[in-house]
Amino acid sequence: MSRLLAVPNVSEGRDQAVIEAVAGAFGTGVVNLHSDPDHHRTVFTLVGEPGSLAAATLAGAREAVARIDITGQRGIHPCVGALDVAPIVYLTPGDRGAAGAEALVLGDRLGAELELPVLLYGELARGRTRSELRLGGPTVLARRLAEGELVPDFGPARYHPTAGAVLVAARPPLVAFNVELAEPATLERAKAVAAAIRETGPDGLPGVRALGLWLEHGGRAQVSLNIEDHTRVPLRAAVEAIRRHAPVAEAELVGLAPRAALDGFPDDVPLRNRATIEEALAEAAVDALS
Repeated sequence: MSRLLAVPNVSEGRDQAVIEAVAGAFGTGVVNLHSDPDHHRTVFTLVGEPGSLAAATLAGAREAVARIDITGQRGIHPCVGALDVAPIVYLTPGDRGAAGAEALVLGDRLGAELELPVLLYGELARGRTRSELRLGGPTVLARRLAEGELVPDFGPARYHPTAGAVLVAARPPLVAFNVELAEPATLERAKAVAAAIRETGPDGLPGVRALGLWLEHGGRAQVSLNIEDHTRVPLRAAVEAIRRHAPVAEAELVGLAPRAALDGFPDDVPLRNRATIEEALAEAAVDALS
């Protein structure tokens, strides 16, 4: 039986009670959870068969909308909603259509049942990107919706007063990967490194999005990356590119990565949360039989 993943990102990374309530609402399909207080964000990974993930994601979204008010958000990660993004991930080309159908059902239900404006991105929106929709933050997106510059694909044509909007897609796996720079790196250094290695930069890596951030809790500068094609840019290549501009202290995965993305990862860089999609699917299969 085919398996799909849902990777809902929720704009809460500090209140453990809220995180646990949302996790419980997502149900038994949760195979990974990653919270970060600086990003003020929790990334959940759910596994399920086609036809099951929209309902599970909706249940967690309902809890997130009830508990999270983004008007007071102060996290360093860009966001536009309590349930900020909710991609459905296909693992083989043959499941691309099923993922697209699941994402469209999810978008329809988020709009109709939770009254969220739903904006599609990626393959379902002719390549429109998350960054295009987040440009300027929640205030700008609310204005663009109010003025009709953007029309939601599902749901009301207004920004939800406390839960904002949600971005939905169907996509192959991407790798969310954070690299912390060795001291005495500054926020300015992290921003410069991110500008150099992102796809549009002078040392640009294909399909890589990068931000330079400062972690108040850790007291470190961080380069936060989304790697959209790990076959072109494995994690070792991202680390090598960053090292050409600044020394690296350690790194972490956010959520799950394909096992192949970790091939050749440098032994001298500590990697936190080293978890793969393949391991999660194997554990889920064992749990289903037990």
